[in-house]
Amino acid sequence: MDSLAEKVKAFPASPGVYLMKDEQGRVLYVGKAKNLRNRAGHYFTKAATEDQRTADLVKLIADVDFVEAESEVDALLMEARLVKDIQPRFNVVLKDGKSFPYLQIRMREDFPRVEFTRTPRRRGVKLYGPFTSAKGLRAALQVLQRIFKFRTCSLDIAQSDPRWRWFRPCLLHSIHQCTAPCNFRVTREEYRKQIRGLRLVLEGKKAKLLAEMDKEMTEASTALQFEKAGRLRDEIAALKNLNMRGQVDKDVQPEVFQIEPKKGLLGLRKILGLSKVPRTIEGVDIAHLGGDETVASLVAFIDGMPFKPGYRRYRIKTVTGVDDFASIREIISRRFRDVEKKRSGEETVFPDILLIDGGKGQLNAALDVFRLLGKEPPCLISLAKREEEIYRPGDAEPIRLSKHAAGLRLLQYVRDEAHRFAQHYHHLLRRKKFQEGN
Repeated sequence: MDSLAEKVKAFPASPGVYLMKDEQGRVLYVGKAKNLRNRAGHYFTKAATEDQRTADLVKLIADVDFVEAESEVDALLMEARLVKDIQPRFNVVLKDGKSFPYLQIRMREDFPRVEFTRTPRRRGVKLYGPFTSAKGLRAALQVLQRIFKFRTCSLDIAQSDPRWRWFRPCLLHSIHQCTAPCNFRVTREEYRKQIRGLRLVLEGKKAKLLAEMDKEMTEASTALQFEKAGRLRDEIAALKNLNMRGQVDKDVQPEVFQIEPKKGLLGLRKILGLSKVPRTIEGVDIAHLGGDETVASLVAFIDGMPFKPGYRRYRIKTVTGVDDFASIREIISRRFRDVEKKRSGEETVFPDILLIDGGKGQLNAALDVFRLLGKEPPCLISLAKREEEIYRPGDAEPIRLSKHAAGLRLLQYVRDEAHRFAQHYHHLLRRKKFQEGN
């Protein structure tokens, strides 16, 4: 235990996730931290051994690892992704299929409705999130509705339908939290001004609003209106918590957005200039923690859907430390050097598209292998995660697609599945290594 306490002292004082493991290398618990060194170090104190919430876990900890994150929000989203993939024994929450929620505004409607949702649309909406707290988002939504008086109902209100003039508004209009577009008590133009104000706040321009609310809270407190002051204090906190969210394009939850395989494949044929619609896609990803036990995954998709019998796992044999380029060279070589040979009575063939997770460097590493093997590569591309840009051999500039493009979404699905599979194998391998050593 003392050695682990010393190991944790070398952790960075920055956000990230930490992984507590047992003697077999199995992940017992995944946690998030604003300060990795302080948070992980807490588990190796006397207080942790005596606390009922941590005592059983602490007894089993034999090793600890960490992965840095850019921010506290990124750490929370990373924690959720790892818990879903690894299913650690001591993680009670986040193991279910529940996803983080979004705030969705249906912009194509005459009177756009505002919704809390875990199943967002991709088109015709302005999307914010994913939010790290469903409770916090609901609280903030209530505050925002009181200020901007937008509708949250499911009515399909059309400005061209005069029958809405006879519709009876709900209670929210009576308590001044909705301008009642359902009864045409607000014009389309006036209602859209309300939505513009809401969007400004959601996009970070809320300093003026918070300043006004803070002033109102101070005045209420001075006038001994403590109930009002307390309500304003809670509302200010709820609005500030709107910052606790990820980015729609960066923090994609694959289980949330439905993929249209056929449309995605047609899109890839067009943007990649293929002579026919691709049927098979393989994706490659590398996984390691600080260069230790580097592994790779290869996932196969047929007709835009995962083909699990085609998944492969690789343990990196020729690379020491962190070197993703060298690791990719090894995996591509092992996958394609014997491509003509038959295995189990079946001939292994080239995929129509080979997707590498990464940028130009990772793409060139894979291309080097085909040159050395003297083989013509399949349609070889890489997908850089931060900007979601597609790189192709010989092209000076990457291909940039709309975030809604079906082809891009299919590639993201393949890439994210390869990443999940690689991370899962990494932790299985740590356990297997211990077992073999005994």
